[in-house]
Amino acid sequence: MSEELLQEETMANYEEHFDDANPWNLVQKYMDEKTVLPVKVEGIVNGGAIAMVEGLRGFIPASRLSLSYIEDLETFLLKDIEVRVIDVDQSNNRLVLSAREILKEKEKKEREEKIAGLKVGTVLDGVVESIQNYGAFIRFEDGLSGLVHVSQICEKRIKTPAEALSVGDTVTVKIIGIKDGKLSLSIKALLEPKEEPQEKIVIPKSEEIGTNLGELFKNLKL
Repeated sequence: MSEELLQEETMANYEEHFDDANPWNLVQKYMDEKTVLPVKVEGIVNGGAIAMVEGLRGFIPASRLSLSYIEDLETFLLKDIEVRVIDVDQSNNRLVLSAREILKEKEKKEREEKIAGLKVGTVLDGVVESIQNYGAFIRFEDGLSGLVHVSQICEKRIKTPAEALSVGDTVTVKIIGIKDGKLSLSIKALLEPKEEPQEKIVIPKSEEIGTNLGELFKNLKL
């Protein structure tokens, strides 16, 4: 290798090392590559939490700490969590982190694993979680939920699920469909069909037949 090429390679290695030594360049790289970073929540501020990444102060908005509303942010103080960098602005000394995307991915994976263990025809007990015009959502103990369409709630025709169900009701349902990670449920499929009342057929006795024939011919003149 010529001395000139050796100098160019050395300079390139130096510049690369210099860039990596800049924490802002590092966090920008983390954002570009969507790197998962383990951090500790070191402070709670108005509207969120603080965690350090490569010596930089990162802000985690409250809405990005969890998948659900957080009543008390102090419960996250000194907690170890995983985050991704979602915004880098060196000029304004701004670094924003988020745990939400990672939590959503984990939740989706767990749901897929749970659904993989189910099959059409499985009967489950659940609780009515919410009611919409088109059906009711049922939540099960393992965290899964599915939809009972309004047409699958009962045998009689109803306009809205609220005519037959209320939030908090415990119901038994049957899985009638699994598609794209969604469960289609039915309550009606588990109801025993009502037998239609049959018309009672009375067979007359032989003497009654004779009497009826006598009545028929008694006034007949030959």
